[in-house]
Amino acid sequence: MLQIQNLSIVQKKDHRVLVDDLSFVLNDGEKAALIGEEGNGKSTILKWIHDPGSVTPYAEVTGICRTRDVIGYLPQELTEPDRALPVTDYLERTCGLSTLVPKLVQRTAKQLGVDPELLWADRRMESLSGGERVKVQLASLLLRECDLLLLDEPSNDIDLETLEWLERFLQRTEKTVLFVSHDEVLLERTARMILHIEQVRRKTIPRATVARMPYRQYHDERERRMAHQAQVSVFEHAEFRRKKERYLSIYQSVEHAQNSISRRDPSTGRLLKKKMHTVQALGHRLEKEQESLTEPPEAEWAILPKFAPGISVKNGKTVLDLDLPALTVGERVLAEHVRLNVTGPERICIIGQNGCGKSTLLKRIGKELLPRKDLSVGYMPQTYGDLLDERETAITFLAPNGDKESVTQARIYLGSMKYTTDEMEHPVRELSGGQRAKLLLLKMILDENNVLLLDEPTRNFSPLSNPAVRELLRSFGGAIIAVTHDRKFLDEVATKVYRLTHDGLMIENR
Repeated sequence: MLQIQNLSIVQKKDHRVLVDDLSFVLNDGEKAALIGEEGNGKSTILKWIHDPGSVTPYAEVTGICRTRDVIGYLPQELTEPDRALPVTDYLERTCGLSTLVPKLVQRTAKQLGVDPELLWADRRMESLSGGERVKVQLASLLLRECDLLLLDEPSNDIDLETLEWLERFLQRTEKTVLFVSHDEVLLERTARMILHIEQVRRKTIPRATVARMPYRQYHDERERRMAHQAQVSVFEHAEFRRKKERYLSIYQSVEHAQNSISRRDPSTGRLLKKKMHTVQALGHRLEKEQESLTEPPEAEWAILPKFAPGISVKNGKTVLDLDLPALTVGERVLAEHVRLNVTGPERICIIGQNGCGKSTLLKRIGKELLPRKDLSVGYMPQTYGDLLDERETAITFLAPNGDKESVTQARIYLGSMKYTTDEMEHPVRELSGGQRAKLLLLKMILDENNVLLLDEPTRNFSPLSNPAVRELLRSFGGAIIAVTHDRKFLDEVATKVYRLTHDGLMIENR
């Protein structure tokens, strides 16, 4: 069992309170999802539970953590030393073993439903696919016989097959699991408790919700509650305005009568004075009533600017006519006979197993499309550092010329995406993955691109923001070529889905 009491987290750089007095209990065997917008402290909570000292460089944390469990932590990224280790050395180091015991490795592989050969591999961790790395990291936690698993974005960088494998693992394991994920389908199928970390009133007030229910139920009940509260608030405030207008009309009428009364009519003056007391009492009652009015709901709504309505690619216009005899990395052939034809405002999605060459293919497509003068092409790589200089700020990235009009426009757009004034001036290296993804999306909107190349576009957005991102791209009038393993994205955005294999691109029937 994990018990957290009075947890508070303050970001040192901006002195912003991320979490305030959060308490919850995670019972043995429960599967809980930690959700919230980017930069709200989800990863910090997991790191603090695992190792309080790991967050002290950037956060002040107070609170009590009680557990008798052996804690296993799967970080978003491996450290550089761990990436350089062969699989067997990594497992021995992280498990504290001098050598791996074959019987334990066999048992762990069976628990995970993976080929034992993966755990005996001589390959370096950095050479593994995203899915293979997740499996090896989970194997390390099981070999250590951890009771409580803290998983930070285990669904990132893994293919559809590994995602389904991860779902089965989470559903079947008897371990207690607290995890962060942006994959809505994974949340819907595995989480039975939700910890929702929010920042409301322009990130000035933290709020945490603990709900013992499945993710979809929590999401739908929250939406209904917010919609009802908004409806009640609108009605009550409209009724109050009518009462206030009537009160002001009566008040002004009595005041005018008092100012017009003759001193030779004291009887009428006394009546008007008494009436004014009654009217003023009504005013005091209205002040009290105003305090009890239902306020509009406060929540982190996903607000995204729209692409200009005129952005489009004409029907039938050839966007891409690609014919590659071989897709290669160095001397290694990833796929042969790769053909892809994209015309007009199609939205193409490419899927495939980790390591098959999807990102390499998208980069190759970018080399062909980016120089085109008849198209305006925007590119979101999987590694944001390929386009973002980590030393520059969000403002300088969106308004490189620095002129007043461009800077003002950039600030307005960033504010609409819930950037604080401080975050607009932070170096990119201090922004979360989701904030960087928003930055690249904003650049595409401001540049009025009519062709978008997107590598895992939703991987760093929260599950509550992803529906808005999908709607933004579904309503886009241009062409999209995307690599993704987001199942809702494939269902709601894609007009065609292709699977990349060694034999090329094959149309996928969904």
